[in-house]
Amino acid sequence: MFLKNAWYVAAWDHEITRELQQIMVLGEKICVFRSESGDLVALEDACPHRKLPLSKGRIKGDTVECGYHGLTFNCVGQCVWAPGASGIPSNAKVHAYPLHEKYGLVWIWMGNPALADVSDIFEIENYDSPDWGINRGAAMELDCNYLLMCDNLLDPTHVAWVHQSSFAADATKDTPLRIKKTDDGVIVHRWMMDHEPAPFYKKVVEFEGNCDRLQHYEVRYPSHALIRAVFTPAGTGGPDGPLHENTFIMDSYNFMTPTTEGQTRYYWFQLRNIRPEDEALSQMMSDDVQHAFEEDRAVLNEVQKGMANKTSPHIDLPIDGGQLRFRRQLQTMINEEREVDQQMAE
Repeated sequence: MFLKNAWYVAAWDHEITRELQQIMVLGEKICVFRSESGDLVALEDACPHRKLPLSKGRIKGDTVECGYHGLTFNCVGQCVWAPGASGIPSNAKVHAYPLHEKYGLVWIWMGNPALADVSDIFEIENYDSPDWGINRGAAMELDCNYLLMCDNLLDPTHVAWVHQSSFAADATKDTPLRIKKTDDGVIVHRWMMDHEPAPFYKKVVEFEGNCDRLQHYEVRYPSHALIRAVFTPAGTGGPDGPLHENTFIMDSYNFMTPTTEGQTRYYWFQLRNIRPEDEALSQMMSDDVQHAFEEDRAVLNEVQKGMANKTSPHIDLPIDGGQLRFRRQLQTMINEEREVDQQMAE
Protein backbone atom coordinates (compact mmCIF):
# COMPACT_ATOMS: atom_id res chain seq x y z
CA MET A 1 0.00 0.00 0.00
CA PHE A 2 1.06 3.59 -0.66
CA LEU A 3 0.40 7.02 0.81
CA LYS A 4 -1.63 8.82 -1.87
CA ASN A 5 -1.88 12.36 -0.52
CA ALA A 6 1.77 13.19 -1.04
CA TRP A 7 4.14 14.57 -3.65
CA TYR A 8 6.32 12.06 -5.51
CA VAL A 9 8.91 12.65 -8.23
CA ALA A 10 7.46 11.78 -11.62
CA ALA A 11 10.46 12.58 -13.82
CA TRP A 12 13.40 14.87 -14.41
CA ASP A 13 12.03 18.06 -15.98
CA HIS A 14 13.81 17.41 -19.28
CA GLU A 15 12.16 14.01 -19.62
CA ILE A 16 8.67 15.41 -20.21
CA THR A 17 8.30 16.91 -23.67
CA ARG A 18 5.62 17.47 -26.32
CA GLU A 19 5.67 13.73 -26.99
CA LEU A 20 3.05 11.61 -25.25
CA GLN A 21 4.60 9.08 -22.92
CA GLN A 22 3.51 6.75 -20.16
CA ILE A 23 4.95 6.74 -16.68
CA MET A 24 4.04 4.48 -13.75
CA VAL A 25 3.60 5.87 -10.24
CA LEU A 26 2.10 3.89 -7.33
CA GLY A 27 0.94 1.25 -9.78
CA GLU A 28 -1.03 3.80 -11.83
CA LYS A 29 -0.36 4.36 -15.52
CA ILE A 30 -0.17 8.06 -16.34
CA CYS A 31 0.12 9.88 -19.67
CA VAL A 32 2.39 12.92 -19.41
CA PHE A 33 3.27 15.68 -21.87
CA ARG A 34 3.71 19.44 -22.14
CA SER A 35 1.16 21.84 -23.52
CA GLU A 36 2.05 24.22 -26.35
CA SER A 37 2.99 26.82 -23.73
CA GLY A 38 5.21 24.33 -21.91
CA ASP A 39 2.88 23.59 -19.01
CA LEU A 40 2.96 20.09 -17.58
CA VAL A 41 0.01 17.75 -18.06
CA ALA A 42 -0.64 14.35 -16.48
CA LEU A 43 -3.75 12.34 -17.32
CA GLU A 44 -4.97 8.87 -16.43
CA ASP A 45 -3.53 6.76 -19.24
CA ALA A 46 -6.70 4.98 -20.29
CA CYS A 47 -9.43 6.23 -22.61
CA PRO A 48 -12.75 5.61 -20.81
CA HIS A 49 -14.24 4.04 -23.96
CA ARG A 50 -12.15 0.88 -24.40
CA LYS A 51 -9.16 1.72 -22.19
CA LEU A 52 -6.56 2.16 -24.91
CA PRO A 53 -3.73 4.15 -23.29
CA LEU A 54 -3.94 7.80 -24.28
CA SER A 55 -0.15 7.69 -24.61
CA LYS A 56 -0.77 5.51 -27.69
CA GLY A 57 -2.80 8.29 -29.27
CA ARG A 58 -1.91 11.67 -30.75
CA ILE A 59 -1.29 15.10 -29.34
CA LYS A 60 -3.23 17.86 -31.11
CA GLY A 61 -2.49 21.32 -29.80
CA ASP A 62 -3.36 21.12 -26.12
CA THR A 63 -5.56 18.04 -26.46
CA VAL A 64 -4.96 14.30 -26.68
CA GLU A 65 -6.79 12.21 -29.26
CA CYS A 66 -7.36 8.53 -28.51
CA GLY A 67 -5.82 6.31 -31.18
CA TYR A 68 -8.83 3.96 -31.30
CA HIS A 69 -12.00 6.06 -31.89
CA GLY A 70 -10.74 9.61 -31.64
CA LEU A 71 -12.19 10.69 -28.31
CA THR A 72 -10.31 13.87 -27.49
CA PHE A 73 -9.40 15.13 -24.01
CA ASN A 74 -8.23 18.51 -22.78
CA CYS A 75 -5.54 19.18 -20.20
CA VAL A 76 -7.91 18.73 -17.24
CA GLY A 77 -9.12 15.34 -18.50
CA GLN A 78 -12.50 16.34 -19.89
CA CYS A 79 -13.57 14.86 -23.23
CA VAL A 80 -14.16 17.68 -25.72
CA TRP A 81 -15.02 15.53 -28.76
CA ALA A 82 -16.43 12.06 -29.31
CA PRO A 83 -17.61 10.28 -32.50
CA GLY A 84 -21.34 10.01 -33.23
CA ALA A 85 -24.16 12.49 -33.24
CA SER A 86 -25.47 12.07 -29.70
CA GLY A 87 -22.98 14.35 -27.98
CA ILE A 88 -20.27 13.68 -25.41
CA PRO A 89 -21.16 11.25 -22.60
CA SER A 90 -21.05 12.87 -19.16
CA ASN A 91 -18.67 10.19 -17.91
CA ALA A 92 -16.22 10.67 -20.78
CA LYS A 93 -13.37 12.02 -18.67
CA VAL A 94 -10.08 10.90 -17.15
CA HIS A 95 -8.36 11.81 -13.92
CA ALA A 96 -5.91 14.73 -14.10
CA TYR A 97 -2.98 14.73 -11.69
CA PRO A 98 -1.46 17.95 -10.26
CA LEU A 99 2.15 18.50 -11.35
CA HIS A 100 4.79 21.00 -10.30
CA GLU A 101 8.34 21.74 -11.46
CA LYS A 102 10.99 22.35 -8.81
CA TYR A 103 14.70 21.56 -8.40
CA GLY A 104 14.93 20.22 -11.95
CA LEU A 105 12.32 17.60 -11.05
CA VAL A 106 8.66 17.13 -11.91
CA TRP A 107 6.54 16.40 -8.83
CA ILE A 108 3.18 14.64 -9.01
CA TRP A 109 0.35 14.56 -6.44
CA MET A 110 -1.24 11.12 -6.40
CA GLY A 111 -4.18 11.72 -4.05
CA ASN A 112 -7.08 14.15 -3.83
CA PRO A 113 -6.19 17.10 -6.12
CA ALA A 114 -7.96 19.51 -3.77
CA LEU A 115 -5.33 18.75 -1.11
CA ALA A 116 -2.30 19.38 -3.34
CA ASP A 117 -0.18 22.20 -1.91
CA VAL A 118 3.16 22.92 -3.57
CA SER A 119 4.50 24.34 -0.31
CA ASP A 120 4.55 20.75 0.97
CA ILE A 121 7.21 19.74 -1.55
CA PHE A 122 10.51 18.73 0.05
CA GLU A 123 12.54 21.87 0.75
CA ILE A 124 16.13 21.80 -0.51
CA GLU A 125 18.55 24.17 1.14
CA ASN A 126 21.26 25.81 -1.01
CA TYR A 127 19.85 24.45 -4.29
CA ASP A 128 20.21 27.81 -6.07
CA SER A 129 23.23 29.03 -4.13
CA PRO A 130 26.21 29.97 -6.32
CA ASP A 131 28.47 28.80 -3.49
CA TRP A 132 27.35 25.18 -3.76
CA GLY A 133 28.21 22.75 -6.54
CA ILE A 134 25.87 20.07 -7.80
CA ASN A 135 26.23 16.66 -9.38
CA ARG A 136 23.54 14.25 -10.48
CA GLY A 137 22.91 11.16 -12.52
CA ALA A 138 20.14 9.40 -14.39
CA ALA A 139 17.27 7.90 -12.42
CA MET A 140 17.84 4.29 -11.41
CA GLU A 141 15.36 1.45 -11.78
CA LEU A 142 15.30 -0.82 -8.73
CA ASP A 143 13.66 -4.23 -8.67
CA CYS A 144 12.61 -3.83 -5.05
CA ASN A 145 9.93 -2.26 -2.92
CA TYR A 146 10.56 1.42 -2.21
CA LEU A 147 10.62 0.82 1.55
CA LEU A 148 13.74 -1.30 1.20
CA MET A 149 15.56 1.74 -0.15
CA CYS A 150 14.05 3.88 2.61
CA ASP A 151 15.43 1.31 5.07
CA ASN A 152 18.81 1.58 3.39
CA LEU A 153 18.80 5.37 3.73
CA LEU A 154 18.10 5.10 7.46
CA ASP A 155 21.00 2.70 7.93
CA PRO A 156 24.43 4.36 8.27
CA THR A 157 25.96 1.03 9.31
CA HIS A 158 25.51 -0.76 5.98
CA VAL A 159 28.22 1.34 4.33
CA ALA A 160 30.88 -0.61 6.24
CA TRP A 161 30.08 -3.73 4.21
CA VAL A 162 28.33 -2.58 1.03
CA HIS A 163 30.53 0.44 0.19
CA GLN A 164 34.00 -0.63 1.29
CA SER A 165 35.73 1.17 -1.59
CA SER A 166 33.82 4.45 -1.18
CA PHE A 167 31.94 5.46 1.97
CA ALA A 168 33.23 2.90 4.51
CA ALA A 169 35.58 3.47 7.42
CA ASP A 170 36.35 1.42 10.52
CA ALA A 171 34.17 3.69 12.65
CA THR A 172 31.10 2.98 10.48
CA LYS A 173 30.92 -0.57 11.83
CA ASP A 174 30.16 0.00 15.49
CA THR A 175 29.90 3.66 16.48
CA PRO A 176 26.53 3.98 18.30
CA LEU A 177 23.60 5.48 16.43
CA ARG A 178 21.21 8.15 17.64
CA ILE A 179 17.60 8.06 16.45
CA LYS A 180 15.20 11.00 16.38
CA LYS A 181 11.59 10.97 15.26
CA THR A 182 10.39 14.25 13.71
CA ASP A 183 7.01 15.52 12.55
CA ASP A 184 7.76 14.51 8.96
CA GLY A 185 10.14 11.57 9.25
CA VAL A 186 13.00 9.91 11.11
CA ILE A 187 16.66 10.89 11.55
CA VAL A 188 19.49 8.47 12.32
CA HIS A 189 22.81 10.16 12.99
CA ARG A 190 26.21 9.87 14.65
CA TRP A 191 29.54 11.65 14.94
CA MET A 192 32.64 9.53 14.43
CA MET A 193 35.69 11.19 15.87
CA ASP A 194 39.34 11.27 14.83
CA HIS A 195 39.55 8.69 12.07
CA GLU A 196 40.82 8.51 8.52
CA PRO A 197 38.40 9.84 5.89
CA ALA A 198 36.60 7.22 3.82
CA PRO A 199 38.02 6.63 0.31
CA PHE A 200 35.39 8.65 -1.58
CA TYR A 201 35.69 11.67 0.69
CA LYS A 202 39.47 11.50 0.97
CA LYS A 203 39.60 12.60 -2.68
CA VAL A 204 37.56 15.75 -2.08
CA VAL A 205 38.19 17.09 1.44
CA GLU A 206 40.47 20.13 1.55
CA PHE A 207 42.52 19.28 4.63
CA GLU A 208 45.13 16.70 5.60
CA GLY A 209 45.03 14.07 8.32
CA ASN A 210 42.22 12.53 10.31
CA CYS A 211 38.71 13.87 10.47
CA ASP A 212 35.61 14.09 12.61
CA ARG A 213 32.69 12.82 10.52
CA LEU A 214 28.95 13.23 10.79
CA GLN A 215 26.58 10.74 9.22
CA HIS A 216 23.11 12.29 9.12
CA TYR A 217 20.54 9.95 7.54
CA GLU A 218 17.06 11.45 7.31
CA VAL A 219 14.01 10.03 5.53
CA ARG A 220 10.77 11.99 5.30
CA TYR A 221 7.32 10.67 4.45
CA PRO A 222 6.48 9.20 2.09
CA SER A 223 9.93 8.36 0.63
CA HIS A 224 12.33 11.29 0.37
CA ALA A 225 15.76 11.38 1.98
CA LEU A 226 18.53 13.79 2.91
CA ILE A 227 21.90 12.19 3.60
CA ARG A 228 24.28 14.80 5.01
CA ALA A 229 28.00 14.05 5.26
CA VAL A 230 30.17 16.45 7.23
CA PHE A 231 33.98 16.10 7.36
CA THR A 232 36.00 18.47 9.50
CA PRO A 233 39.59 18.18 10.78
CA ALA A 234 39.90 15.99 13.87
CA GLY A 235 39.13 17.91 17.04
CA THR A 236 36.73 20.41 15.43
CA GLY A 237 33.62 18.25 15.05
CA GLY A 238 30.93 16.80 17.27
CA PRO A 239 27.49 18.19 18.19
CA ASP A 240 29.07 21.28 19.75
CA GLY A 241 32.19 21.45 17.61
CA PRO A 242 33.27 24.77 16.12
CA LEU A 243 33.75 23.22 12.65
CA HIS A 244 36.86 24.19 10.73
CA GLU A 245 36.80 26.69 7.86
CA ASN A 246 37.79 23.81 5.56
CA THR A 247 34.87 21.63 6.63
CA PHE A 248 33.44 19.64 3.72
CA ILE A 249 29.67 19.16 3.51
CA MET A 250 27.82 17.02 1.02
CA ASP A 251 24.04 16.91 1.04
CA SER A 252 22.71 13.97 -0.93
CA TYR A 253 19.05 14.18 -1.91
CA ASN A 254 17.25 10.95 -2.72
CA PHE A 255 13.69 10.54 -3.96
CA MET A 256 12.18 7.07 -4.18
CA THR A 257 9.11 6.81 -6.40
CA PRO A 258 7.25 3.50 -6.13
CA THR A 259 6.27 2.38 -9.60
CA THR A 260 4.77 -0.92 -8.45
CA GLU A 261 4.85 -2.90 -5.20
CA GLY A 262 8.10 -4.52 -6.30
CA GLN A 263 9.77 -1.78 -8.35
CA THR A 264 11.08 1.69 -7.60
CA ARG A 265 12.46 4.61 -9.61
CA TYR A 266 15.22 6.35 -7.70
CA TYR A 267 16.16 10.00 -8.35
CA TRP A 268 19.22 11.58 -6.72
CA PHE A 269 21.66 14.46 -6.71
CA GLN A 270 24.28 15.94 -4.37
CA LEU A 271 25.07 19.49 -3.31
CA ARG A 272 28.55 20.31 -1.98
CA ASN A 273 30.01 23.39 -0.31
CA ILE A 274 33.27 23.42 -2.29
CA ARG A 275 34.41 24.31 -5.83
CA PRO A 276 30.95 24.90 -7.34
CA GLU A 277 32.29 25.53 -10.86
CA ASP A 278 34.58 22.50 -10.96
CA GLU A 279 32.98 20.31 -13.64
CA ALA A 280 35.66 17.63 -13.34
CA LEU A 281 34.90 17.31 -9.63
CA SER A 282 31.17 17.11 -10.36
CA GLN A 283 31.74 14.35 -12.90
CA MET A 284 34.03 12.41 -10.59
CA MET A 285 31.52 12.63 -7.76
CA SER A 286 28.63 11.59 -10.03
CA ASP A 287 30.56 8.58 -11.29
CA ASP A 288 31.63 7.47 -7.82
CA VAL A 289 28.17 7.97 -6.32
CA GLN A 290 26.61 6.08 -9.22
CA HIS A 291 28.99 3.20 -8.54
CA ALA A 292 28.05 3.16 -4.85
CA PHE A 293 24.34 3.24 -5.68
CA GLU A 294 24.85 0.31 -8.05
CA GLU A 295 26.22 -1.57 -5.04
CA ASP A 296 23.02 -0.71 -3.16
CA ARG A 297 20.88 -1.82 -6.07
CA ALA A 298 22.60 -5.21 -6.32
CA VAL A 299 22.04 -5.85 -2.62
CA LEU A 300 18.47 -4.57 -2.41
CA ASN A 301 17.31 -6.47 -5.51
CA GLU A 302 18.46 -9.65 -3.80
CA VAL A 303 16.92 -8.62 -0.47
CA GLN A 304 13.60 -8.16 -2.30
CA LYS A 305 13.81 -11.73 -3.56
CA GLY A 306 14.87 -13.05 -0.18
CA MET A 307 12.09 -11.30 1.74
CA ALA A 308 9.44 -12.24 -0.84
CA ASN A 309 10.41 -15.92 -0.77
CA LYS A 310 11.57 -16.40 2.80
CA THR A 311 10.97 -19.79 4.41
CA SER A 312 11.73 -18.61 7.95
CA PRO A 313 11.10 -15.31 9.78
CA HIS A 314 13.59 -12.49 9.37
CA ILE A 315 15.07 -10.82 12.45
CA ASP A 316 15.64 -7.20 13.43
CA LEU A 317 18.76 -5.76 15.09
CA PRO A 318 19.21 -2.67 17.29
CA ILE A 319 20.62 -0.84 14.24
CA ASP A 320 17.19 -1.23 12.57
CA GLY A 321 15.49 1.12 15.04
CA GLY A 322 15.16 4.07 12.68
CA GLN A 323 13.80 1.96 9.86
CA LEU A 324 11.17 0.34 12.06
CA ARG A 325 9.99 3.67 13.44
CA PHE A 326 9.66 5.09 9.93
CA ARG A 327 7.71 2.10 8.67
CA ARG A 328 5.32 2.10 11.64
CA GLN A 329 4.45 5.78 11.30
CA LEU A 330 4.10 5.61 7.52
CA GLN A 331 1.75 2.63 7.85
CA THR A 332 -0.31 4.57 10.39
CA MET A 333 -0.59 7.45 7.92
CA ILE A 334 -1.62 5.08 5.13
CA ASN A 335 -4.24 3.43 7.34
CA GLU A 336 -5.69 6.79 8.41
CA GLU A 337 -5.83 7.98 4.81
CA ARG A 338 -7.61 4.81 3.74
CA GLU A 339 -10.18 5.16 6.54
CA VAL A 340 -10.96 8.73 5.49
CA ASP A 341 -11.36 7.65 1.85
CA GLN A 342 -13.74 4.87 2.89
CA GLN A 343 -15.83 7.27 4.97
CA MET A 344 -16.10 9.72 2.10
CA ALA A 345 -17.16 6.92 -0.26
CA GLU A 346 -20.03 5.82 2.02
